[in-house]
Amino acid sequence: MLNAKISGIASYVPEDILDNDMLSKMVDTNDEWITTRVGIKERRILKDKDKGSSFLGVKAVEKLLVETGTAPEEIDLLICATSNPDYRFPSTASIIIHDTGLSNAYGYDLQAACAGFIVTMQSARAYIQSGLYKKVIVVCAEKMSSMTNYNDRATCPLFGDGAAAVLVEPTDEPVGVIDGEFHVDGSGLPHLLMKAGGSARPASHETVDNDEHYIYQEGRAVYKNAVSDMLNSSVNVMQRNNLTVDEIDWFVPHQANLRIIEAVGGRIRIPDEKVLVNIQHYGNTSAASIPLCLDEYKNQLKKGDKIVMTAFGAGFTWGAMYLIWAIDPK
Repeated sequence: MLNAKISGIASYVPEDILDNDMLSKMVDTNDEWITTRVGIKERRILKDKDKGSSFLGVKAVEKLLVETGTAPEEIDLLICATSNPDYRFPSTASIIIHDTGLSNAYGYDLQAACAGFIVTMQSARAYIQSGLYKKVIVVCAEKMSSMTNYNDRATCPLFGDGAAAVLVEPTDEPVGVIDGEFHVDGSGLPHLLMKAGGSARPASHETVDNDEHYIYQEGRAVYKNAVSDMLNSSVNVMQRNNLTVDEIDWFVPHQANLRIIEAVGGRIRIPDEKVLVNIQHYGNTSAASIPLCLDEYKNQLKKGDKIVMTAFGAGFTWGAMYLIWAIDPK
């Protein structure tokens, strides 16, 4: 049976940096408070108000095509994981496809919040294994600053902007996506959401005045569920595939909060040197965080490395994926 492998990866982050000292001039906070609680030192911000998540996605896809030597017309499908679409409609995928010249590709958006990358990888895997498509791009593009309230000291230090893209192709080698486990629990809705802007509560003067078009998060509930759910899904995937901690080469958790990362890794007893972390530089980039982290460390990854990835996001939606790396470092 064919398997789906990642044959290329690229990422893009905006040039503008918003560090903790700069943030402390905008809201009542400070570097020590932020670093101690979430481990973030700085985040990248797309300041151009006329550019949305598609701009970030286009940059990542363009880099991916160049680095893999792939012609735009070779791509069959592009799936964009985002919680920050440019518009309610049309899809952000359609904009990225147009702006990158993917003339033969179909595309659509997928909404799985911070779990977007692994959920979209599962979809790409299914398309590849079915034989329906041969070259699929998974792109995660998140202008998180567009829904961050910079008057809310609890949430504004958390989020940054960025995008990452992978090329997924068929292989008959024992590499690629091996297994995945995914869950959703809609009872988590009140704890993590944007309260207005959808069909249930359309935009109005009232919703704007009440700051209901920003991320709303109840931190304690999210932290508790994120730790237990990321832990359990990771352990389940490891057990199903007879993976011991010693056999895992890399553990790549969603970069939401350093304390969550440490809690999950610590309970699985994965050595710190095997846990990939870059939250200090980028903050929480939602769906883009795992592929952004993989791209940053790609020169340390080698073909055959066994990787477990896990994420948790609004919905609540969460899961874990076991991947064997298919690319040798340059």
